[in-house]
Amino acid sequence: VDAFLASITDDFGTSYWNTEIAEPLQLGPILEQSLVDLSGGERQRVAIAACLSEDADLYLLDEPSAHLDVEQRVRTTSAIRRYAEHNDATAMVIDHDIYMIDLLSDRLLVFDGEPAVQGHAAPPQAMREGMNEFLSNLDITFRRDERTSRPRINKPDSQLDREQKAKGEYYYV
Repeated sequence: VDAFLASITDDFGTSYWNTEIAEPLQLGPILEQSLVDLSGGERQRVAIAACLSEDADLYLLDEPSAHLDVEQRVRTTSAIRRYAEHNDATAMVIDHDIYMIDLLSDRLLVFDGEPAVQGHAAPPQAMREGMNEFLSNLDITFRRDERTSRPRINKPDSQLDREQKAKGEYYYV
């Protein structure tokens, strides 16, 4: 792992790289391992580190939450967001994990259509508007769990579901 990452950036091993990438992604315990011996989640974290190690204005990440457990998803999301903010860069993330998108995104692109047949992308929207459009297309509402602050789907036709739909607020009231 260390040889692979060192081949990508001259910053590998510096205090900056360790603070901004290695520590948030918990790479320390796996740096001396061979890539072929890593689990799916470990490989995913190395791939994200490799992506962020490149000097860029735009980082494209497709399903960065894949193979990560819940704790790793939260840490990884925080690392991606913080890294992009500290480096005045944009991270474009495609993911099916709504919690990750909720923590990471300022704006959304909402796609609709028929997969592999035709599709349409709306212009970038503020998080609230984009999530409202996306969730209204699915006819589901979300609330924020009071204890964990995580997004939760409301039970269909529950009182809260009906109230939010009546207000046109599919995403957190």
